[in-house]
Amino acid sequence: MLSADQAHRIGVTYATAVEGRLATEVRTVAQVTFDETRVKSVAPKIDGWIEKLYVNYTGQSVRVGDPLLAIYSPMLIQAQQELLLASQLQKDVDAAGADARTGAADLREAARRRLLYWDIAPADIERIERTGDVQRTVVLRAPVSGVVVEKSVLGGQKIMAGDALYKVADLSVVWIEGEVFERDLPAVHVGQMVQVEFQALPTNARTGRIAYIYPTINPETRTARVRVALANPDLALKPGMYATIRIQGASAASVLTLPRSAVLSTGERNLVFVRRDDGMLEPRNVTLGATNDERIEITSGLRKGETVVASATFLVDAESNLGSLLGGMGNMPGMDMSAPATSGAASSKLAPRPGSSAPKADTSHQHD
Repeated sequence: MLSADQAHRIGVTYATAVEGRLATEVRTVAQVTFDETRVKSVAPKIDGWIEKLYVNYTGQSVRVGDPLLAIYSPMLIQAQQELLLASQLQKDVDAAGADARTGAADLREAARRRLLYWDIAPADIERIERTGDVQRTVVLRAPVSGVVVEKSVLGGQKIMAGDALYKVADLSVVWIEGEVFERDLPAVHVGQMVQVEFQALPTNARTGRIAYIYPTINPETRTARVRVALANPDLALKPGMYATIRIQGASAASVLTLPRSAVLSTGERNLVFVRRDDGMLEPRNVTLGATNDERIEITSGLRKGETVVASATFLVDAESNLGSLLGGMGNMPGMDMSAPATSGAASSKLAPRPGSSAPKADTSHQHD
């Protein structure tokens, strides 16, 4: 039993068990990575030798059409010669019949198309036709804008068709990928709004949507990978950065909840102290369900509308345990257990029973 004054002194407050949907939050450590749909490999379709590198280090930014390298290739020289011959033929047959003009035009178009298929820029092809000169080296240009994240080519190197020389990533959009425990998957779905925080950018939390939930569970960690796509116009988010994904959800049905501070977990059981109508505090075992930072679900042991101790639960528990311990000593000769009259602290004191006197020293055997 605690009086109102005693409860005030040790900071005891009360809360009522209520029903409602329990707001939940799933947090997961994540990492910034490339948007795989925005990564482009630069692999020339011709054999040759690298005469000059315009992009010569990893991390360099490029835009569409920027020169990457100049390549010498006998295949390109032959194709240029065929284009110039076809162009000259078309001029020579201008006065000929329609069939001859059509054939010459088709031949020129085929020579142009061949160079286009080898990723030679249209402007470079037009310059070859305009000047009538065969270029010893031809420039290959960036197919996308972004940052060079891999470079595997050196000046003077011989390359074969299909060799991957650069990998360029467009970082204007990045992926944030994290692992969600199997038990939390019901609270996560595609399209759900989430908040993403970054260790390197503590004041730059961003909001995005879950774009994809991977279809498999890691058998070792029992987690599933989730992906959030975030716009990155200022390029402040860099692949490899750590992040935290905060996913807000709610229980599917109405549940009975209490403040988390109302539950005392001993390791073997979970207790709440219920205030009865007569003012007594009754310890009661409860079974717990889902939880968030503020409230916890009670699945059994408590009814809606019951009032429980919401704070200083540990002190109340200490008072009840001390009372049980000393209560067994109350029948010992000369012992009495009573609560302090002037203190609300969670303790009891021992005192002589009324009408008894303290034992006196036996002096009958004293000698001079």
